[in-house]
Amino acid sequence: MLDNPDSDDLFAVPGLRHGAPRAGFPAAEMFPQTAYEIVHDELRLDGMSRINLATPCTTWLDDQARRLMAESLDKNIVDKDEYPQTAELEKRCVRMVADLWHCPDPAATRGTSTTGSSEAAMLGGLAAKFRWRARGGTGTPNFVCGPAQVCWAKFARYFDVEMRQLPLHGEQFTLRPEDVIAACDANTIMVVPTFGQTGTGLFEDVAGVSRELDRLEEQTGLDIPIHVDAAGGGFLAPFCAPYLVWDFRLPRVRSINASGHKTGLAPLGVGWAIWRSAADLPDDLVFEVDYLGGSMSTCNLNFSRPGGQVITQYYDFIRLGRAGYSRVQSEIYRVARHLAKQLVHLGMFDLIHDGDPAKGVTAVSWRLRTGHDYNLYDLSDRLRTRGWTIAAYPLPADRGTETIMRAVIRHGFTVDMADLLIEDIERCLTHLAKHPMRLDRTEAGGFSHDAHPLVP
Repeated sequence: MLDNPDSDDLFAVPGLRHGAPRAGFPAAEMFPQTAYEIVHDELRLDGMSRINLATPCTTWLDDQARRLMAESLDKNIVDKDEYPQTAELEKRCVRMVADLWHCPDPAATRGTSTTGSSEAAMLGGLAAKFRWRARGGTGTPNFVCGPAQVCWAKFARYFDVEMRQLPLHGEQFTLRPEDVIAACDANTIMVVPTFGQTGTGLFEDVAGVSRELDRLEEQTGLDIPIHVDAAGGGFLAPFCAPYLVWDFRLPRVRSINASGHKTGLAPLGVGWAIWRSAADLPDDLVFEVDYLGGSMSTCNLNFSRPGGQVITQYYDFIRLGRAGYSRVQSEIYRVARHLAKQLVHLGMFDLIHDGDPAKGVTAVSWRLRTGHDYNLYDLSDRLRTRGWTIAAYPLPADRGTETIMRAVIRHGFTVDMADLLIEDIERCLTHLAKHPMRLDRTEAGGFSHDAHPLVP
């Protein structure tokens, strides 16, 4: 039965006299105000998203975007018949993103919204695998990449594809184009440059990779396509570094994935997969969904999912346009460059990425110079005492003994907040100089941007 409080004070009702239900399905019910307070108060123990500089995901929305999300809570985007206008907004977004990335025919190509860039990446990989098989490919397919996002290791495991991840050399932080050819063979379904690395924030040289693959085709006849993982840079470079050639301007680029909920400024839960032409997404992966007497092609790993994120993404596109995105993203880069300069002034760090829009996403990454009795894991741990989440983690293969930090600067992070962060970093460094620690990654916590399957 429901709580029967002895007073009108929420914190005196019976439902709050004990801990929250944790093991097994609860037998009794409680007032909604009581249940809300339990959940609300427990969530206070989460980190503060606005000063979580480890995540590239959107943490600030304007009031209109929040209203659209609230008004769309009950819309299932897969139900094209019941919500045809939501389906229409998705189609418009696909055409807009295809146009942004210089697709030869934005109106005729294929693309889809997804739950995020990971699902979009896997769709791009599946399309490459199916195209390879249609060309007569046999055996175990493979793809070549540099330091890649976790989703690619999952793709390789889930869809029985060999992942050939090239190691780093010397002072190299990104995939080196000249290393690609040696890793390719007749079973290579694609090469995946990352246009905005998760670890450092740097762009990989997509045009350079394309040139090397052109050379490989001239020498061997192997025609290996490129899928660009633009989870971070897909909604930055078109506005702040339009001179960079990384997208469908390169004929070898057959598909691109990006996160709408990162630099696309949309709320969490939306990504985009776009193919160069309709033929680059094999029909075997497409399902036709009827609605209002018509038909719409769908290609997703998910089925039911909310429509609000796509609706809000469309709102962002039409509210800002090219001019607005250029202005907003340039301001985010300006804050990143400001933070980078302040870090240099501390005299203790070497920058890896300084927020230059020609080199990477709106992020700053750095390493600690030698000669200190503490490390970046210690700094990360101390910063958490002030609420900042900035993870320290090792570099990828062949440079795994080196530790770096990376702060992602997002919409809503200001110069004033950057200055407050620098002040807290100085306080933490002063404390560590007096009380040196020596934590390792396991003790400090934080996401290392790597993943290993439980069963090798």
